[in-house]
Amino acid sequence: MSKFDTSASDSSSTCPIKRSSSQCPSPASSTKRAGASADSIGPPMKKAKSPGMACSGDANRSPQQQVNHFADGAVDSPMIEDDNDNTMEASPSPVAFGRVVGSSGVGVTANLSRKKATPPQPAKKFVIKLHKAKPTLPINFEENTWATLKSAISSIFLKQPTPCDSEVLYQAVGNLCQHGMGGSLYQKIEKECEFYISSALQFLVGQSEDLVVFLSYVEKCWQDFCDQMLMIRGIALLLDRKYVKQAQDVKSLWDMGLQLFRKHLSLASEVQHKTVFGILKMIESERLGETVDRTLLSHLLKMFTALGIYPVSFEKPFLDRTSEFYAAEGVKYMQQADVADYLKHVEVRLQDEHDRCLVYLDSSTKKPLVATAERQLLERHISAILDKGFVMLMDGKRVEDLLRMYTMFSRVNAVEHLRQSLSQYIRKTGQSIVLDEEKDKDMVSYLLELKGSIDRIWEESFDKNEAFGNTIKDSFEYLINIRQNRPAELIAKFVDERLRAGNKGTSEEELEGTLDKVLVLFRFIQGKDVFEAFYKKDLAKRLLLGKSAYIDAEKSMITKLKTECGSQFTNKLEGMFKDIELSKEINESFKQSSHARTKLPSGIEMSVHVLTMGYWPTYPPMDVRLPHELNVYQDIFKEFYLSKYHGRRLMWQNSLGHCVLKANFPKGKKELAVSLFQTVVLMLFNDAETLSYQDIKESSGIEEKELKRTLQSLACGKTRVLQKIPKGRDVEDDDSFVFNDQFSAPLYRIKVNAIQMKETVEENTSTTERVFQDRQYQIDAAIVRIMKTRKVLSHTLLITELFQQLKFPIKPADLKKRIESLIDREYLERDKSNPQIYNYLA
Repeated sequence: MSKFDTSASDSSSTCPIKRSSSQCPSPASSTKRAGASADSIGPPMKKAKSPGMACSGDANRSPQQQVNHFADGAVDSPMIEDDNDNTMEASPSPVAFGRVVGSSGVGVTANLSRKKATPPQPAKKFVIKLHKAKPTLPINFEENTWATLKSAISSIFLKQPTPCDSEVLYQAVGNLCQHGMGGSLYQKIEKECEFYISSALQFLVGQSEDLVVFLSYVEKCWQDFCDQMLMIRGIALLLDRKYVKQAQDVKSLWDMGLQLFRKHLSLASEVQHKTVFGILKMIESERLGETVDRTLLSHLLKMFTALGIYPVSFEKPFLDRTSEFYAAEGVKYMQQADVADYLKHVEVRLQDEHDRCLVYLDSSTKKPLVATAERQLLERHISAILDKGFVMLMDGKRVEDLLRMYTMFSRVNAVEHLRQSLSQYIRKTGQSIVLDEEKDKDMVSYLLELKGSIDRIWEESFDKNEAFGNTIKDSFEYLINIRQNRPAELIAKFVDERLRAGNKGTSEEELEGTLDKVLVLFRFIQGKDVFEAFYKKDLAKRLLLGKSAYIDAEKSMITKLKTECGSQFTNKLEGMFKDIELSKEINESFKQSSHARTKLPSGIEMSVHVLTMGYWPTYPPMDVRLPHELNVYQDIFKEFYLSKYHGRRLMWQNSLGHCVLKANFPKGKKELAVSLFQTVVLMLFNDAETLSYQDIKESSGIEEKELKRTLQSLACGKTRVLQKIPKGRDVEDDDSFVFNDQFSAPLYRIKVNAIQMKETVEENTSTTERVFQDRQYQIDAAIVRIMKTRKVLSHTLLITELFQQLKFPIKPADLKKRIESLIDREYLERDKSNPQIYNYLA
């Protein structure tokens, strides 16, 4: 061991210093600067601290024999100054395990404390000499240090005060690691921890029968373990840093503790099983509405997660119990509750399970837990839910409940089942409307109401799902065409009712909205030519009789139809409006002409509509003997028109005429709005009070059925201008009619309902027949057009192309009849070698 010589020397390694104490240089640094490090000799000393004393010692030793086991740390060297007071930092000089020899020869610990600066002294020179002996660790250093650490660990597990300061224990661990004793120390700590952990878990065996109390014991044991391991890890932090990081396959002290806890928990199987069972019982109690300690559950489940046994030991049995619980509950509630309440219950249950995952279950459990609940509460009962409650919810227009159903079904990928149920509901409900002839009068209103409610549910409940939207379209198209031609006819008549004058209280905006809704149903019609025929016939009556509520609405409807079907569809309808406008100009011109001024009888005003035959419906001609005044008027107008438009021919349609008659009743004068046929009959009573049916028939020349309907409207309706003898609702051949001189009415102008304004069976039949005839022409034209292009074509391919080109529904049998007709008329011929092939004949 080196000594310091205080004698003067000329050695060049000396330097003047300000402090009276000096640092002990390392023996190994004699050939280097005095501040070189020597970690291999002993532990470093901490800055500005007095040397530390060992906590344990040998009581049998004499004071002279006791030595420090390890130094307290590295101490920074003092600042060395030159004569000009310029400072420079010296390297730290570690202190070895050694003694300073004093005058008495007794070894004492080196005094490393700093002293106050003293005034400059005469320079002294020191000579450093090497010590040949290598320093060694104190005897039983490892055993004594471990004894101290063991005592501290035991105190921690026993919850007693530790015998030494934590800093001393921390330094002790550091010294053992520094001298290569980390592995041995790790094993000893592991063994000591295992003993106490095992004891703590064995203590839980056979504890309280009350599951909640037992779980609180387990939680306390776990919390104690965590606190104790954190304290031990804090003391032995250098062991984790210096030994565990460098060693392979060695766990940190915390992980080692978890491993030991997991090992002995599995060995104490009663504790583990009872803990899992208790947690499951608490969760089940909570599901049944009881209040449980969620904090306790959270701590225990975090324990399972930290130990790495959560998936196997808890999650699997938990999901099994969850499946059993909800399977039984689902069956029970489906039998007791209606569908709306059941879906609300399911919604609450799923939210509860989601909350459990947020509060105390591990986040990894959320997906399988919710899937298990959905499977047992929803997926198993999809058919039962739809069969039991879907129709009820749809009939009640329960948008919120249907939204909940759609949301729930989306969670289990059962939306397709819901879509199919929607299709079945629309078709079944619609068939009860369309196929019931008693509901024909209100069929369109019912269909519009159904469509409106379905659209609202689609928007608000079904999230405007595209597949659902297509299903709604397909279902309504099926409904509109399930009864051939009739729905198309009724839709046209519905539009006629809305556009006809008399719908007071309906604004143009409301009318426009109604037309838009009707147009939706119109799109579903396959035979749009049927709609066109009836719409054109009703439009003609509205225009000719001046019964349109709003001309702008009429033109708007034509524009909508043109947008939907093209200009070819509305060409004739637009031509009808042009004729009405042109007729106004012709009438104005006629009134200003010389014919009108010089030849017209006085007291009569007449307005004539000149119609282009190709635009308007075909009306059967009806003979009638007009009063002389009207005949004169017609002849004068005809002369004027033909003089203006050469080469044209006028044909009077008397069945479409209407008049306003001035009637003188004993109780007052009235104006009667009547048809031309009613006018002819009433004017016969200017010359007679009583007329028989036969007299009226001969004098008027009106066809028998039309005459009976006319007399019925005048004598048997609400406005009885004539009296029938005998009384009755039907007109017979031997009846007589008398002018009703007792007639009275509060209004001055009275409208007498004209029979021709009402739709008759014959008119319907003739309209339908005209449509069918037009279709035959279209089929013939399509066949000839296809064959002219192809020249030779098989029967199957011809039928296929016809289905593609024709826009109305047609049966293959009807197409075959048209093909046979064209063969008879020598447009086509069958191939001589194969009768299934047709040849076009030029």
